[in-house]
Amino acid sequence: MAEAWSLDPSITYLNHGAFGACPVPVVEDQRQWRERMEAEPVRFLDRELEGLLDETRTEVGAAIAADPAGIVFVPNATTAVNTVLAGVPLGPGDEILMSDHEYGACINAARRVAHDTGAGLVLRRLPFPLPDPEMLVEGLVAGVTSRTRLAIISHVTSSTALVFPLDEVVRRLAAQGIDVLVDGAHAPGQVPVDIGRLANAGMVWYAGDGHKWWCGPRGSGFLWVREDRRSGMRPLVTSHGATSPRTDRPRFLLEFDWTGTLDPTPWLALPAAIRFVASLLPGGADAVMAANHELAVQARDILCSALGIAPPAPAGMLASMAAIPLPIGAGTGAMLQRRLFHTSGIEVPVSSWPGPAVGPAADATTELLRVSAQRYNEPADYSRLADALPRLLRELA
Repeated sequence: MAEAWSLDPSITYLNHGAFGACPVPVVEDQRQWRERMEAEPVRFLDRELEGLLDETRTEVGAAIAADPAGIVFVPNATTAVNTVLAGVPLGPGDEILMSDHEYGACINAARRVAHDTGAGLVLRRLPFPLPDPEMLVEGLVAGVTSRTRLAIISHVTSSTALVFPLDEVVRRLAAQGIDVLVDGAHAPGQVPVDIGRLANAGMVWYAGDGHKWWCGPRGSGFLWVREDRRSGMRPLVTSHGATSPRTDRPRFLLEFDWTGTLDPTPWLALPAAIRFVASLLPGGADAVMAANHELAVQARDILCSALGIAPPAPAGMLASMAAIPLPIGAGTGAMLQRRLFHTSGIEVPVSSWPGPAVGPAADATTELLRVSAQRYNEPADYSRLADALPRLLRELA
């Protein structure tokens, strides 16, 4: 299957979770969209794009069990999270609840909004390694106060690569009147996503990326908004939709579907990416997710065995990635990552957790190595990493 990607064969690429990797057929689909646009830009952007986006949101909605009318397109999940934060009415004394497992960029965005509005940001410290997923639930919910207005939770965490027990967390927070935004940057294509079920549990917003595990072009993010909140949600960029006289289309779509001239082809190529990933195995998308999960667990076990450490979390909390704590000093992970690349041709992320976005509270940090498992990977890739790690770790000790 590796031939479907144009990845450099001299590099052992174990970092699909960072920026994805767009397969050749999807790149070709996007090229065709661009050629169609350039053949007559006015016709394409003024007369055809709106309908094409509707077709795309229908296919995306089917893949995540979501009402298509609630889906709008943004460049990435970080933009989606910032969009929600800009639209939530917060004031002095209100609180935003997150954990230190959240993506650093989203923590930064929440901290800025808290500062600007006078609200507080509550960052719960949750453990890793983690023997029991219930510790995530209880640890996060313990941060709720009478002032909590918004909670931001990852579906699959970035640094620690854990699948959050999302249904239970959403249910318990919503039951206390707290609005829940799910950061699903890593979820579509890595785990099954059922927006309808999460909305019934009380979720208000879901931010997703198409360029990671759906293998779409970069720039193919989306935001889903629950029906009762759509009229109040505005894009970060205000354009013509704000004063459009049209009544044939919801203001929500009129504003989000045009925020100025840009290249819409990453979104339009997303259905081809979703279909491509589903075609990789006879069982479709579910089979691909299951196979990637099995490979990620195998990779984790190979590395833990080589390092002589216990697996840091139950296999059931993993999807297509696994994070492993390393026995090196805080802050040395970036150097290890560089050496793995330059001496062994292995592309794999190593970073400090909790990261700098958590701030001074992160007084005890761990260096985490995170591996990804995509259909172009094989067990020998992780054995190669396991062979290189001990020597480099001794050099950094």
